[in-house]
Amino acid sequence: MTALGAAPVEAIVDFAARLIRTPSQGGVDSPRAVLELAARELGALGLRPALLANDEGQPVALAAEVAGARAGPTWVLDACIDTAPVGDRAAWSIDPFAGLVRDGWLWGRGAADSKIGVATMALLGAAMAKQRDRLAGTLVVLFDADEHTGRFGGIKRFMRDGRSIAGVMIGYPENDAVFIGARGFWRAEIEAYGRAEHSGATGTTPCNAAVKLAALIGRLAGAPLPAASDPGFPLPPKLTVTAIGGGEGFSVVPDAARLKLDVRLTPAFGKREAESLVRAQVEAIDAAHPAPRPSRISLVDSWGPYRLDDGEPLARAVLAGARTAKGVPVSGDVCGPSNIANFLADLGVPATCGFGVTCHGVHGADERAEIATVPLAWTAYGEAVLALMR
Repeated sequence: MTALGAAPVEAIVDFAARLIRTPSQGGVDSPRAVLELAARELGALGLRPALLANDEGQPVALAAEVAGARAGPTWVLDACIDTAPVGDRAAWSIDPFAGLVRDGWLWGRGAADSKIGVATMALLGAAMAKQRDRLAGTLVVLFDADEHTGRFGGIKRFMRDGRSIAGVMIGYPENDAVFIGARGFWRAEIEAYGRAEHSGATGTTPCNAAVKLAALIGRLAGAPLPAASDPGFPLPPKLTVTAIGGGEGFSVVPDAARLKLDVRLTPAFGKREAESLVRAQVEAIDAAHPAPRPSRISLVDSWGPYRLDDGEPLARAVLAGARTAKGVPVSGDVCGPSNIANFLADLGVPATCGFGVTCHGVHGADERAEIATVPLAWTAYGEAVLALMR
């Protein structure tokens, strides 16, 4: 239990269930409905939420501030309020938007990632508002509705205001460790070219872009990557082809085919190394499969890897809060997926990227969050905020 009192588990689960019943699949559903629901809830809790919109006027986030009685730095509690798409509904044993409580778990798309985090942080913000006299600085509760699209429009819009942020605590699930680092990414689209002709032509040597792309995929899959060598960053880099396409019909040899590539970065294998490795594979394929023009590599985006020092004030506060929550020491660790903490790290803003509920099915079928672990997140983040804002 934190100095804020016992976690209001029933209220957190009820709010999270209502959020689940309001679909907010990234790139599928408009986030307006779920943001308006969250805004009403924050208002009912005594906070003053503000919708944040992108340059096209579309809502991408919701933010509410709690100002302490004394001046001090600004800290942020952040959770994504949009979700991964449902996928194949036939794979689910329940309605993914039921917001069902069963066998001690809250079920539904976004239950763990991260609508129960949204609900927990909303009520934490309200609890902190009742203790303004004890606080120095400002606490912002921020809910990003453009995270699972990969655009990260909510956090980008929030940071665009040029505010000085001392640190961000992101409410992703799992609680075996406090994640204080993450692999970065280098993402590119590659288009391989061939020469169009009739698929039934005779007397020619086809220059088939699809075949060329398949050969490139094989080279990329077998490209050598360094093993993890830093005990402080124990994950190796990783390369994944995530999408392929090209060609149409049956009678034309394709003259272009394309793929999307995701390379996960580490301190020892960064943006420069990723681009060099990929470019070498592409050039080798171009040499083996001559075409009217060379393949094109288009960088989409890249964020660097990061890891906070265990003694950094934000990391120290969340680690101490997690220790209080679990009753045993909790280590700081590095997670495989990149997240907005990488974006923040590139801006010089420290961030933790995970300590929350126990979960199953994240980004898959039958997503669910264990209700008994809600107090862990409440205590960890509540203790951390109080320590940072004393």
